[in-house]
Parts: sequence; structure tokens; C-alpha cells
Amino acid sequence: MSESRRVLVVDDEANIRDLIEVALRFHGFTTATAATGGDALREVAESRPDLVLLDVMLPDFDGFEVCRRLRADGDQVPVVFLTARDTPSDTVRGLTLGGDDYVTKPFSIEALVARVRAVLRRTAPAGTSPPGDDGVLRVGDLELDEAHWTVRRGGARVDLSPTEFRLLAHLMRNAGKVLSRTQLLESVWGWEHHGNAQVVETYVSYLRRKLDPLGTPIIHTQRGVGYALRP
Repeated sequence: MSESRRVLVVDDEANIRDLIEVALRFHGFTTATAATGGDALREVAESRPDLVLLDVMLPDFDGFEVCRRLRADGDQVPVVFLTARDTPSDTVRGLTLGGDDYVTKPFSIEALVARVRAVLRRTAPAGTSPPGDDGVLRVGDLELDEAHWTVRRGGARVDLSPTEFRLLAHLMRNAGKVLSRTQLLESVWGWEHHGNAQVVETYVSYLRRKLDPLGTPIIHTQRGVGYALRP
């Protein structure tokens, strides 16, 4: 595989920073971290990341100011803002300052990784793409296109909700592995649903209703443990 893309994770909350860093590494990225705006600017200058995940609320100056300083210095590194503030004015401000995307907390890890990949594809120089990933997951006769948010089984289009899409993408990325309900909750729904295993069972049943009529069952239950996707 080609050299992985490097993502700088900037957040002053250690638990969120660590969770994102572990998830990105699991998906093949290399990472660096920072807890303040000043540290973020120094890390960008020293490590030259391919993308910055930038929390808006930081202890010294906010993420908007970090982005403004980067752009003022001519640095066009892609920036994805992370924030609990989702007012239209904040979104417009972030994108006007040169941000490339805006993700509101709480978010699912799978959704965040998909947004990171989408921004990297969108901002890649002409004729290039992020190494090692064409944005399409394939398991048996099942195909999931992350760039266009489409799913097909045996050539037939499968319409999924955003949550169903994220759950299926995570199962496909880990095809053949048994994933516990807790792992699926943390990766797909995020920490705000921690402990609510029923939501996993509900959405697995939704996926089965849509996928099973198009072929043999592909999502299998490991009793007492969790679920695995395998053809």
C-alpha cells in the first residue's frame, strides 16, 4: 500500500482527541495531535499534515483563528472544523475563512472518517487521489461507494439511510471479523449512544431487510458477541 495520509487532530479534550486518533489509525491514516491553537500552528509547520481536524473551541485562540493564520501564511492544508456549535453563522464563518468542511459534535466515527476521505479526494491535485483508497468497498456481490453514498448488491441499487450506510460501511471495512455491539456503537454512533445496544440490533435488522432479498444473508450473528459481514 502507498504511504498513508497524515492527519493532525486538534482538540483540547483528551478523550475525544484519543478516540479520533485511534479510529484514524485503524483506517490506515498516520496521525499527530495538538491541544491548543498555538501547538496546532507549530505542528502544521513542522509535520506538514495532509489534513487538519480542527476543534473550534480551544483554550488559547479558537479554531477559526488557527485557520485564518494558516491561510494568511499561504498554507492551503485542508481543514475540517469540529464543533458543538452548529449555527448557520458559525458554519458560514468557518467556510469563509478557508475551511473545507464542518462536522458538528457529537458525530459518529465512521461518518467523520468518510468526511476526511471525501475532503482529501476533493482537494487532491488534478490527476491524483488519496493512495490506497478508491472510495469503493466490495465484499462479494456487495459494493458501497463512499464518494457518492451509493450501495449496490448484485448490480441492484439499495437505498439506505445515513445511519444504515455508515453501519454497512463499517461492517464491510471489517469483513469477516466479529464486531461486538459496543464496538459498533462507538464506531458508528459515537459515544453519545454508549450502552444502548438495542440501537445496533435495530439497524442490523433494517440492513437485513434491504440486503437479504437480493442474495444470501450476508450479515451474520455471533450469539452473545456481535455481528460479522461475510459472503
